[in-house]
Amino acid sequence: MLLDTRYLILDTKILNTMITITDKAKDKIDHLMQDSAMGSDYFLRVSVKGGGCSGLSYNLDFDNEEQKGDQFFEDKGIKIALDMKSFLYLAGTELDFTDGLNGKGFNFVNPNASRTCGCGESFSV
Repeated sequence: MLLDTRYLILDTKILNTMITITDKAKDKIDHLMQDSAMGSDYFLRVSVKGGGCSGLSYNLDFDNEEQKGDQFFEDKGIKIALDMKSFLYLAGTELDFTDGLNGKGFNFVNPNASRTCGCGESFSV
């Protein structure tokens, strides 16, 4: 039984640090939610789908309906949902937002990606 308790503690630590959000990404997410008049029941859904030039691509959306198998995390007050497949690819990922001359949009800093495409929207492991 003691071993199970340690695993639960480890799982809790992983869940609390699964995806982190930079201050710029938080500000942009808050702005988008306010502009769309989304209530506090909405959260950010992050997922990984097949496709893109490197094999897998990132997807961001807002949602207010929990789906079976969702894993929930929170960073800087932003609630994040991941499906189980995406959960496996995104451990330790940081979500950032860039609005510079070289491009504008959300960027993923994924330590699990062995290769990314030039635009940063797809990756492989």
